[in-house]
Amino acid sequence: MTPITAVLHTQNDALRLGRCLEMLLPCDEVFIVDHGSQDGTLDLAREYGASVLLAEKYPTPLRYLSELRRIPSRWLLVVDPRESLTESLAASLYEWKSEAAASRRSGAVYLREETAEGWIQVPVAQTRLVPATWERWQGTFPADDREAVILEGELLRFAFP
Repeated sequence: MTPITAVLHTQNDALRLGRCLEMLLPCDEVFIVDHGSQDGTLDLAREYGASVLLAEKYPTPLRYLSELRRIPSRWLLVVDPRESLTESLAASLYEWKSEAAASRRSGAVYLREETAEGWIQVPVAQTRLVPATWERWQGTFPADDREAVILEGELLRFAFP
């Protein structure tokens, strides 16, 4: 099976991080890139067995990617601490790992977002599963790839802890 490593950027996310980490079962490893949390985020991440990288140790944005490239994982799944995988997305990730994914460029997922009025579907799939060697980033997320394989299932983004 091809390993997948989850990558999350955190900053004072202790109230919502547990839900996210609980649903990352298809991932073989979890890396937290922390941006100066002052709450219990880092303690919680370590309780779940996540590796923690402190963003302030890296002089330029995304410089920590060189650290991630040292791990044996071929794929990075980038999620926000407010997000959680649906069961069908988890199943899609298990399929991705078991199939010959060498020819794939990336994977994209749809996002459902919680609002005060209820849940809304974000109409465009977002590239979130990329090779560990990925070079195109928009902030802390992979830049969209028009050739990405659309994965079944969704990411749920919770607005409230």
